[in-house]
Order: sequence, then C-alpha cells, then structure tokens
Amino acid sequence: MEPLGVAVLLSGSGRTLENVLKQIVAGELAARVELVISTRERRGAEIARAAGIPTIVLTRSAFPSEAEFSRAVYAELEARQVDLVLLAGFLRKIEIRPAYHNRIMNIHPSLLPLFGGLGHYGERVHQAVLASGMKVSGCTVHFVDEHYDAGPIILQTCVPVLDDDTPDTLGARVFAAECRLYPEAVRLFAAGRLVVEGRRVRVV
Repeated sequence: MEPLGVAVLLSGSGRTLENVLKQIVAGELAARVELVISTRERRGAEIARAAGIPTIVLTRSAFPSEAEFSRAVYAELEARQVDLVLLAGFLRKIEIRPAYHNRIMNIHPSLLPLFGGLGHYGERVHQAVLASGMKVSGCTVHFVDEHYDAGPIILQTCVPVLDDDTPDTLGARVFAAECRLYPEAVRLFAAGRLVVEGRRVRVV
C-alpha cells in the first residue's frame, strides 16, 4: 500500500510533527509528510525544514479575511494533492471545503466536548481541567468541521488527574497519550476503517 500523503498545519513548537516523523522513521506509520504550513516562524517550521519537508509560513495577519487565508492554505494543499491534513497546534481557523470533508483531523488535549472551543488550547486547557476538579482528563482526535473542536470524534483516551498535578505535569501526561492516539487515528484512516455517520465515527 502506498504511504499516505499528509500535510501538517501548525503554529508553534512542532512537538506533534516531531512525533509523526518519529513514527514514520520507526516504521510505525505508513505515511509521508508532503507539506508543513505554519502560521508563525517558530520551532515547528524549523523542524520541518530540517527534515527536508517543503515548509510554508502563512501569517494570518497578512490576509484581509478568513476566506483569503483559507484560499492560500488550500492552494498549497492542492498543489501537492495530499490525502489527509493533520492539525498540530494550529491556532487559526480555516474554511472546510467539501473536498476536504472528513479529511482534516485535529487532536485536542481534553475529553471533548469538555474544555474545547475558542480560546481553549495548550496550558489553558489543563488549567481549566484542574480548576474544575475533574478526576480524569485525556485527549481527543476528531475530524474538523466549521466550529472549533466540534467535529465528529474519532478516538479518545483518558489519563488520571492527580492530586498534586500542575498544568505542566498534567499536560505532559496528556501529551504522552496524544503521541499514541494521533498516529493510531491516522493508521485507521489510511486503512479505510473510519466510517462517519452523522456525529459518530465507527471503526470498522
């Protein structure tokens, strides 16, 4: 089977991109990263260039509207005809074109629909979980739709919230779970095992 052609969209440190590349090198993920788009000139873009991946920086402020920004993103994606788009700490919204319906994934560091939506990202999520008194947290892989963190859920996994947790310690535990869960979702997509039925995703 041909490796899955993947594009990764990010805004920050590139930790998720690093994990994807590590999985590919180890032979755990039959994919190739064809393109990285970053909204900022940050470590994530540096990692992509160091790996020899075509890397584009598209600053949202350079575009007059979300529609114009989206057009620029899709122009890069379509030039490479990627099979799947992975959001990896991508902090800008794009329009979802029909051809990309259920072909864009995101991973979020909570058990959605809890602690999701606009403004809930990174350490802010873990702070909110701790403030809530929740005994478990986790991460969610979902298909992306027109709303923040609201698309059909593909996979979820839980981690415990410990009494002495800080946002950093909880975040590290959640990220370790993300490193396992996101590649698994990509493998299921590549194998054609994800069936979307309304708001639900069945693994067949």
